[in-house]
Amino acid sequence: MSRVKSKDGTAIAYERSGNGPALLLVDGALCSRAFGPSSKIARLLARQFTVYAYDRRGRGESGDTPPYSPAREVEDIAALIKAAGGSAVLVGLSSGGALSLEAAASGLAVKNVVAYEPPYVDDGGQDGGAAHQVRLERLLAAGNRGGAVKYFMKDMVGAPAPMVVMMRLMPWIWRKLEAVAHTLPYDAAVMTAFRIPRARFASIGVPVLVMNGGKTDPRLRSAARTIADVVPLGRHGELQGQTHNVKPDVLAPAVVEFFTASQAPVSSRT
Repeated sequence: MSRVKSKDGTAIAYERSGNGPALLLVDGALCSRAFGPSSKIARLLARQFTVYAYDRRGRGESGDTPPYSPAREVEDIAALIKAAGGSAVLVGLSSGGALSLEAAASGLAVKNVVAYEPPYVDDGGQDGGAAHQVRLERLLAAGNRGGAVKYFMKDMVGAPAPMVVMMRLMPWIWRKLEAVAHTLPYDAAVMTAFRIPRARFASIGVPVLVMNGGKTDPRLRSAARTIADVVPLGRHGELQGQTHNVKPDVLAPAVVEFFTASQAPVSSRT
């Protein structure tokens, strides 16, 4: 495990594996190197890339310096890209996909972006998405970490109530979720009230692949298609049989295929 220092002095922990072009994995809510899909995805992508899997600020072995701002997370990515040699491919899952797109829009040295199901589930502004961050912050201010996790899973993600109950009956998992519950408002802030920042994404000048699963929430499918249309060099892809919890062995080949195609001469592309 290594660390880089972000612009505000926060230490960001990461692991490097594999050989090839630099690729940075950006996790979604509640996930880290030790909890979530990153470790499996990293192993698969390390066959073609030098993979940098890191703990987003406030999680795992990374630090956390208040006050929070999505711009600080972009600075974290900038520090990691510098450590990776000055440029990198970004692969982001869920809110990590939104953060990866924001990093590209911020002008970082990003070669390509693959974003899997950025959860812009209130693009029309009709479902109260802007209130999620406020609700999470109130629960956490009251010391109710479990309530914040439950609200995220049930009211924001839409997980069935029995699933939430089942998760709470697995204390070895629930404790890990509660430990990073304070970062849930961070993800809500990254998501810009869960509405697609069209003008911002229209400024992205690198190839972008936005994907969704074939069995996912229709709002996520619609958001993926819209973002792909907004980004000038955007493409859309759908992974058959997948949900928001995409299988690493399905995602990895799509990442490799997109990177390979985007590096080919224009005349040889189909």
